[in-house]
Amino acid sequence: MLAAYSLRTLHLHLLRQTVATLLVTVAVFTFILLLGNVLKDVLDLLASGRATPSIVMRAILLLIPFAVAFALPIGMLTASLLVFGRLSADGEITAIRSGGISLVAAAAPVVGLSVLLSGVCGWFNGYVAPASRVAFKQLQQEAIRAKGFAGFASGRYLDFGSLTLYAREASGTNLSEVLVYQVVGGRRMLDLWAPEANFSLDSNGWPNHLTLRNAQGLAQLNPIYAAEWSTNLTLLRPDALVTPKPSEMTFPQLRTELERRRGAGEPVTPILVQLHRQVAFSFACVGFTMVGIPLGLRAHRRETNIGLAIALALLFAYYAFIILGQALETREAAWPHLILWIPNFLFQGVGAWMLYRADQGPR
Repeated sequence: MLAAYSLRTLHLHLLRQTVATLLVTVAVFTFILLLGNVLKDVLDLLASGRATPSIVMRAILLLIPFAVAFALPIGMLTASLLVFGRLSADGEITAIRSGGISLVAAAAPVVGLSVLLSGVCGWFNGYVAPASRVAFKQLQQEAIRAKGFAGFASGRYLDFGSLTLYAREASGTNLSEVLVYQVVGGRRMLDLWAPEANFSLDSNGWPNHLTLRNAQGLAQLNPIYAAEWSTNLTLLRPDALVTPKPSEMTFPQLRTELERRRGAGEPVTPILVQLHRQVAFSFACVGFTMVGIPLGLRAHRRETNIGLAIALALLFAYYAFIILGQALETREAAWPHLILWIPNFLFQGVGAWMLYRADQGPR
């Protein structure tokens, strides 16, 4: 029984249990998060004949850091729930209290582990994941360069520079039901739709101009209708250097871009949102752990699944704040970069209160 254990032995026991569970859950969630990207991007390259199996494996490896950054906080929540749930179910919590050890003291190393993992998440969010995402896109372009331009695919979005193109149907150089929109400095400058379009190729077989017929929509927020509208597509060349999006920038790059936009008088809120997202989301490990420990104790003591259900609801609530902040990134008056911090304060505050209540014993 844990009643006879020293505090140090108890801490080592909890850390071993937590780390073992964390490794398994992070691996599972990383695999799940990877599936979407693999099916969407990597397998498209392989199916189109633009990539070899070795390139596909490199692409998957480059996507792993992005998935790990999200899987670590979820893994800490799951590990906290399972480890402390087992302690409660096996009666070891009673043994801990009988030995004169409080739940706060017993949980201290697990909370410390979450702080350490927050630093790891910060490194992934601010450096590794954005750099890996850019490297992944470069790998995609290398595969395209090796096989040559194969034409636009039906029902796919193509993102090049600030311009995005979508065609419901594509046959050679002819497109139908085409959507073109452009975002510059966080503002949607162009939003056009056309029933048909086509693009021309240069001497090297690469697209250089897109022409829309009977285009209608908005250009710089002004209504527009044009029997024929064309734009330059040279940025689609795989050898073109395109500035990464804010979501693909590392923390130092975001700081540099923030200063540049301030000096140029451009909107800075989208950059602030990305900066604060990278830092704020890194603390999710602490908040999830603070909530997961008392929920694990309570769920098994009552012999219901209510604790796990609440944890899942809180998980969705946390990410809802992240999504809300990013959705409002063009609305400076809404202070979207501060919205990203709300779930951290909420989870850590509520978790600390719940842990204190659990330490007082069953009510």
